[in-house]
Parts: sequence; structure tokens; C-alpha cells
Amino acid sequence: MKVLYINSNPKPLDQSFGLRLGRHFLNELTNQNENIEIETVNLYEENIPLIDADVLDAWGKLAAGLELSPSQVEKTTRMGEVLEQFLSADMYVFNTPMWNLSYPPMLKAYIDNVVMAGKTFKYTENGPQGLLGEKTAVHIQSRGGVYSEGPAQSFEFTNGYLRGVMAFIGITDYHHVYTEGMAAAPDRAEDILDAARETASELAKELASAKRNA
Repeated sequence: MKVLYINSNPKPLDQSFGLRLGRHFLNELTNQNENIEIETVNLYEENIPLIDADVLDAWGKLAAGLELSPSQVEKTTRMGEVLEQFLSADMYVFNTPMWNLSYPPMLKAYIDNVVMAGKTFKYTENGPQGLLGEKTAVHIQSRGGVYSEGPAQSFEFTNGYLRGVMAFIGITDYHHVYTEGMAAAPDRAEDILDAARETASELAKELASAKRNA
């Protein structure tokens, strides 16, 4: 089973609660199932094209059978590579921090590369239909404040968006593991992370067993 680990946090491992949680989850996953292969995509280190005027014009030219410029060939070819890598995986593990109530911009750029009509969803007379229903998604998230409950709960826009995008392309086997409140209570930060690690361990065991017996 191939797991694609999609990291949208540019920090070093030792400076990020979320990355430490993600590493723990992956270690637990591979400890539970030796047949799991992990491939990492570091979004701030790789070329993830943006949907810009050049790309939009290229899509119009492709639909009309017109020739692309060299820069358009480069961008659309790379977008195809990103998409094919995504399609080749059985499980997706997204690692995201919350920045100003949203995601790092490179995650949105990545999503724009992999949510493609005819590849990950299709249009039907009954509306869009996802094509990746047999796959699994895990969202590992770190949030400095507390957004799962309390007065800031209404500002939690991130996990709902990613869950919605995954459902749009057919992935309803979706799981969310988060650590939050470390900035609000720095004296308890390591204890908060330890509690999230326990949740991650339980999920890794559950998923590894399910995939092993599938």
C-alpha cells in the first residue's frame, strides 16, 4: 500500500508540533504494517504550479487544439506529474498548520493540481461525482489556539474545507487528528502533543489493520 505524505509546513521537524505528530503517525503506521510504502511531498520544496493566467490560457488552447508556449508546456506537464503521483497512492496523509484561520497557500495550490475533471471527479447529469472512493485520507493538523470548542470554534475553516474537497473527489474514508492550544498554554504544550500522539497511534493501528485485511 502506498501512502502519500503531503507536508505543507516549511518548518524543521524539531520546531513543529504538527510535524512531530505527523512523524509519530507515520512511524506507527509502518510499525503496524510492513507492506506500507511512504512517499513524501514537501510542498515548499517542490515545484507546485499555480493556476495563473498562463495555465488558464493553456487549458483553453488545449481544448481548442492549439499549440502551447514553452512555459505553458512546462507548467501543464508538471501539473500532470503532480496529479499522476497523487492518483498512484492508496492513502493520503495531509500535514497542515493553521495560519491565520486558513492553510498555507501551497496546500491550496496542490489541491488545484489534483482536483481535475475527468481524473479525480467527473460531471454527470446529477452533478459532480468523485472518482477516488476506494482511497483514504488522514488530516494531521496543528493549531496554536483552541478551535475544536469554545469561542473560537466558529473560526475553524480548515478541516471542514479539506474534508469537503476529499468528499468531492470521492474520498469519504476521512480522519482528522489534531493538536491544538499549544500557543495558548505553552506550559502544557508537550502534554497536549502527547495526548494527540495517543489518538494518532490508535488511528494508525486501526487503518493498518483495515488495509492489511482488505
